[in-house]
Amino acid sequence: MPDLGFQDRVAVITGAGGGLGRQHALLLASRGAQVVVNDLGGSVRGEGGSAGPAEAAAQEINDLGGVAVPDTNSVATPEGGAAIIQTALDAFGRVDIVINNAGILRDKAFHNMTPDLIDPVLDVHLRGAFNVTRPAWIKMREQSYGRVLNTASNAGILGNFGQANYGAAKMGLVGFTRVLAQEGGKYNIKANAIAPVAGTRMTEELLGPLAEKLDPALVSPIAAWLVHEECPVTGEVYSAAGGRIARFFIGLTPGYYNPALTLEDVRDHFEEIRREDGYTVPAGIADEFTELLKHFS
Repeated sequence: MPDLGFQDRVAVITGAGGGLGRQHALLLASRGAQVVVNDLGGSVRGEGGSAGPAEAAAQEINDLGGVAVPDTNSVATPEGGAAIIQTALDAFGRVDIVINNAGILRDKAFHNMTPDLIDPVLDVHLRGAFNVTRPAWIKMREQSYGRVLNTASNAGILGNFGQANYGAAKMGLVGFTRVLAQEGGKYNIKANAIAPVAGTRMTEELLGPLAEKLDPALVSPIAAWLVHEECPVTGEVYSAAGGRIARFFIGLTPGYYNPALTLEDVRDHFEEIRREDGYTVPAGIADEFTELLKHFS
């Protein structure tokens, strides 16, 4: 099998001045993609800003023989998202790939969580994906080609103490991904998500010594595959950690049916409702309705 390449493809990667985003950018550029390295250059909490990280990562790519331009617009506003995509259009004339990777942390136990901890996290992770993807989406529809990769998290899919804001934003990205997959299908636009675990400045306190085994470069191969033109899937979510790739999916149990359902019925059949054997993996709402119709008929 020939090596996979990205010749003539233009990729926009947010939060690409360091960590996971930088590794994604390096890999795609090494395979021929022209890359917009977006990074506001702020702290882990999203405070401050500097052109240094974006410029350094873009220069690194160019020094290695790739093609990249830096961008320091914020994903947190519609105007910033539009400006990021405009950087790609001005530099390369098109946009084929968007990887929404920018992120911040403002962790706190839920009873202590205040709007100044909630709103910035939603703005960067969830609204940021909307802000960057929408202007790119319009171009992707026009050219009948596009790939979108959203960065979710096991903190959203599974939950994690002290991260109600982050977890809500990250699980929101799973729903966002699945809707994009459905809306993009007839335009040859595919959207998927990853839930990475990697040793970066955002996770160093959480992971401790384990961070050394979780090289962010080991996440980038699945990221690159999911935005490649040959990738066959859309609307799916993949776990990536330390060289292990696995799939997260949403399963639906067979459940319990009673056309005269009562509260006591739910109590009495709750274990049957919860039982996991015989589950299905619905691709969309229509699949759930199909299961319902089996009972109604």
